[in-house]
Amino acid sequence: MSRKFLFAFILYGFNCVAQPPAGYYNSATGSGYTLKTQLYNIIKNHNDRGYSGLYTTYLTSDKDFYYENDGTMLDNYSENPTGPDAYSFTYGINQDDGTLGNNEGERYNREHLIPQSVFNQATPMYSDAFFVVPSDKKVNAQRGDLPFGKVGSANWTSLNGTKRGNNLNSDYAAGYSGIVFEPIDEFKGDIARNLLYFATRYQDVVAGYTYVMFNNTADQVFAQPFLNILLTWNQLDPVSQRETDRNNAIYARQGNRNPYIDNWNYVTAIWGQPLATSEFNLASAVLLYPNPSNTHSITLESTKKITEIELITVNGQRLHYWVNPVFTCSRFTLEAIPTGFYLIKIKSEASEITKKICIQ
Repeated sequence: MSRKFLFAFILYGFNCVAQPPAGYYNSATGSGYTLKTQLYNIIKNHNDRGYSGLYTTYLTSDKDFYYENDGTMLDNYSENPTGPDAYSFTYGINQDDGTLGNNEGERYNREHLIPQSVFNQATPMYSDAFFVVPSDKKVNAQRGDLPFGKVGSANWTSLNGTKRGNNLNSDYAAGYSGIVFEPIDEFKGDIARNLLYFATRYQDVVAGYTYVMFNNTADQVFAQPFLNILLTWNQLDPVSQRETDRNNAIYARQGNRNPYIDNWNYVTAIWGQPLATSEFNLASAVLLYPNPSNTHSITLESTKKITEIELITVNGQRLHYWVNPVFTCSRFTLEAIPTGFYLIKIKSEASEITKKICIQ
């Protein structure tokens, strides 16, 4: 099997798990910005459940059944995917009431991934659950209206590792040097696909919005430095089961879907591939298969020299660790893995990536 076909097969098998209604995307037949317009026509005119209705939506769209699996609030800024959370929120308790929020873990509220000031709190953007997400109040305030990017040197870091600081302005984040906000790796793809949804759902008005991430067009929407960041995050952090379930839950409430969760390949079909970078090059050089696996083993294939492999449970426990693993014909097999979901940290001499696997 060719590397190109195998890579596509693995991505399809592991990521294309959402279930849109039959025929939902039948009219999405084009490519480039034509495809984007076709998707816009499919997902526009959704049901606006109102700003207060977001908290009702979150009861089905944003509960933790994937990490601690305890039904607490799941948000991008408090979840620790490799160990115990520093704190957790239960819906209805500690909801923002205008008090507290000077420290993490005191209050939760709603964050507009595209700041509400950009569209002057207009509806239905103001209450669209696909990009208005539950958030720790303190972390939300630290972000403010900042764009997303790759932090070089952090001037503030949250308890789960989310960072604020000047953009690295090199590698895949080249072209911007201002202050940015960077989520942890686990949620970079989630945020990227939510922002690409915004660019599609609101392409009829987005060209008139002024924001540092935008270029005042209705087709590309994002300025090149930020577009490359989002495309890279989309590639490095593929669609997860959490995103799939969230997509289905919001569809039940709003009546529309995020097409970039349903079909991960729409992103590159419209905007193309991200510019090659060291981090992305490692991700594209590594294959894990079969994934999911029903043999309790996973084969890692790499065209680059791998210096470390770490297998971690979703609770943060290190299950196996290899230093300078010996590859045979560019392959290394991890065997006798118990049933469950895991993270694999893979390091080369120049970079590090984390991938998700499922053992059935």
